[in-house]
Amino acid sequence: MVGMHGSFDPPLALASLSGDADAEWARAGASYAGAAFLGGIALDEPSRAAARELVARDRSEFLPEDPFAWIDDQLAALADVDVRAGVNVRATAPGPIRAAAAVCARHDAIVEVNAHCRQAELCAVGCGETLLADTARLREYVAAASETGATVSVKVRAGVDDVDLPATARAVADAGASILHVDAMDSEPAIACVVDAAPSLFVVANNEVRDEPSVREYLAHGADAVSVGRPSTDPVVLERVSDALDAVRTT
Repeated sequence: MVGMHGSFDPPLALASLSGDADAEWARAGASYAGAAFLGGIALDEPSRAAARELVARDRSEFLPEDPFAWIDDQLAALADVDVRAGVNVRATAPGPIRAAAAVCARHDAIVEVNAHCRQAELCAVGCGETLLADTARLREYVAAASETGATVSVKVRAGVDDVDLPATARAVADAGASILHVDAMDSEPAIACVVDAAPSLFVVANNEVRDEPSVREYLAHGADAVSVGRPSTDPVVLERVSDALDAVRTT
């Protein structure tokens, strides 16, 4: 469950998988994890149009008629599950982010601002990774979410050209984020850089978390937790990572 500053225990999160990470998915992995990020889900018409384009080229996406009702229903379905739920969201303006955060706040869930996706269709409308190059807009999104009382996470990607990730970490912390979810993109030292830059953030490391060596490496760089993405549907991997966290925490 989540404690102060967005921390959760056990320090393993299930990372969002577009079109797959719903309440049923979270329930299946909950015995291993402290948190589960549903989604990502597009909230407004431009982001939904981009998602439809992705579906047209065979990518799986959540496209319910009402994304806010979907968030409410999915979080309600996890009310009896011992895992802290979160929802990874995409939008082209702060208003829909605020609305989604308000739903999350009612369920004591995390709202995760997606500054991570790099699909061309999403970037073309100003979603995902484009937010990393527009710190002022990203701060606006985080502040809008934080105003609702929701715990705010921001998912980012390391190694993006001309992006100062430590500066981004400081900016989102100042705007009200509690969690930074970092796809390290095979650059594990990036974790240490954001930890040093924004010590108030609970930092979740993502990318090729599969076993004890990967867990030890990320924690050695200062990560507070790790997350598992594509293998989050594989109980063998989840058990291996869970056992690795137990081993590291007791040594």
